[in-house]
Amino acid sequence: MCDQKTYEADCLEYEARGLVTRKQFGVLLGAGMSMVLPSVANAVAVTGAEVSITTPDGTADAYFVHPATGAAPGVVIWPDIFGLRPAFRQMGRRLAESGYSVLVVNPFYRTTKGRTDTAPGDMTQMRTHAQALNATTHMTDAKAFTAWLDTQAPVAKNRKMGTQGYCMGGAMAFRTAAASDRVGAVASFHGGGLARETPDSPHLQAAKTKARFLVAIAANDDAKAPKDKDVLKETFAAAKLEAEIEVYADSAHGWCPPDSRVYNEALAEKAWARLLALYGKL
Repeated sequence: MCDQKTYEADCLEYEARGLVTRKQFGVLLGAGMSMVLPSVANAVAVTGAEVSITTPDGTADAYFVHPATGAAPGVVIWPDIFGLRPAFRQMGRRLAESGYSVLVVNPFYRTTKGRTDTAPGDMTQMRTHAQALNATTHMTDAKAFTAWLDTQAPVAKNRKMGTQGYCMGGAMAFRTAAASDRVGAVASFHGGGLARETPDSPHLQAAKTKARFLVAIAANDDAKAPKDKDVLKETFAAAKLEAEIEVYADSAHGWCPPDSRVYNEALAEKAWARLLALYGKL
């Protein structure tokens, strides 16, 4: 969501709000490392593979994982600013074991494959990837990814899809619902830039949908932008949309991915349980 014109208002917000800073790179683990997530009760057998998806701007790399038999509701996962990596493949696989056909995408495919922080601490590198994205790319990518899912046999065509995003992926998840009426449930975890004072703000676009929402906010994000939660609640209430919006006490931005040094298993599991409850209504 950071093209050159809106760079200060968009991309630099992550630094200004403390979402992505040089210190943040010291908070997260190095490339390819992840913790083991708790096992899924009554997990179904799943199969997964790396896939390539054609979009209006090129070819996106992604990971598709789904139950080994039958068809299940589709889900698009938007990773945080550090991109597609083992931790998010693991999260996708866990969700598939819970009975969903999951596409974990690389939103930065225009400038890099896989994870973005291949040179930890290099903010110039991160900005290059972020600057390639904006509200328009979010929408065109969302349309391409949801359309691709609908061509896959393991995806249930008679069920709505879900989508979830982390960090800057939260805004992408909101816009996915706006881009496709196939989406019936949206989740944002420590999402950034959800409520902006612009006509194309993610929360305003999401409010025009018929989806249900789960917004899990980090305590330190709330401290930096305390009005955001109220704006979200008021906007979704006015639109008569079901929305669970909660600040997770004692959580730090980035608490959900298992490869984060601020990963909080207890709170991440609470958020995961709420996600499954949301998707259970698809």
